[in-house]
Amino acid sequence: MSQVAVNPVNETVKEKKTLKSYLGKFAPLLALVLLCIGFAVLSDKFLTLDNITNIFRQSSINALLAVGMLLAILTAGIDLSVGSILALSIMVMGLVSVTWSMHPILGILSVLVVGAGFGFFNGILLTKLRLPHPFISTMGTQFIARGLALIVTAAAPIAGFPYMIQFLGSEFIGPMPVSFLLVIVVYVIMHIFLTRTQTGRYIYAIGGNPEAARLSGINVDRVLVIVYTISGLMAGLAGLVMVGRVNSAFPLAGLQYETDAIAAVIIGGASFMGGVGTVSGTLIGAMTIAVLRNGLNLLNVSADSQLAIIGMVIIGAVFVDVLRNRKKKK
Repeated sequence: MSQVAVNPVNETVKEKKTLKSYLGKFAPLLALVLLCIGFAVLSDKFLTLDNITNIFRQSSINALLAVGMLLAILTAGIDLSVGSILALSIMVMGLVSVTWSMHPILGILSVLVVGAGFGFFNGILLTKLRLPHPFISTMGTQFIARGLALIVTAAAPIAGFPYMIQFLGSEFIGPMPVSFLLVIVVYVIMHIFLTRTQTGRYIYAIGGNPEAARLSGINVDRVLVIVYTISGLMAGLAGLVMVGRVNSAFPLAGLQYETDAIAAVIIGGASFMGGVGTVSGTLIGAMTIAVLRNGLNLLNVSADSQLAIIGMVIIGAVFVDVLRNRKKKK
């Protein structure tokens, strides 16, 4: 029997490509692990149970915002309004459940309906008005939602929410915050949605090539409306968790939260070019942001310096995305 000669050079090239692909796939997780090791060495408080629990709680709000942002970025879009939608949603919930003393379930429904409704509005603006980019439409709704959040209660905060509303943001099951358990449930559902449903596959297709998606019969406008509606819904859910943590709603809540959400998605390996990104990567990105903020606080780094450091991390993540796209084009 004849034997097929194996070219050792080709085998070496294949091994290098495989190694690079694995490194690229697990780079966000590796970066998170190294970050945790670094802070554990620098601070003896970092690996305590209380601090780890605190990181889970701190990451929950951004993780919920980020998974909605992931959908927008997968379609090569963006949602700059999530922080303002969060603020408007919780102010309306405050009116319903505290000021008007209605049943807490109606308050919970109101925060989700307002969030999803404003997200739906974002989708309609993008698809029906044919604005050139979601950056424009969501920046407009960012100001609209923030203005309404200030108007509905004359810029006054609302406190004293019932226990049912506080539950998600304040309670624990054992050492685990209920808010992070909610994040896990939401991320499992979103993973199934993106990988096992037709609409999920359409989202990736639109991000990869929207014109080709249209020509293949995909209703792009319908999918985009779904994407931004879900993003708004996640903002409302994040607002519900926030109110549970602080037992108050205030119209300036969520300022610059969209920045952390975008950073989590990009750090997690998604691409601004669309069509690339995973739910698991986004969770790692959200945890990275939470660990970074927590560790810097433990090291007594000033808030101003923290902003600068996180800004550099975002630039680094975007630069990696640019390099990745350059290699694909070659």
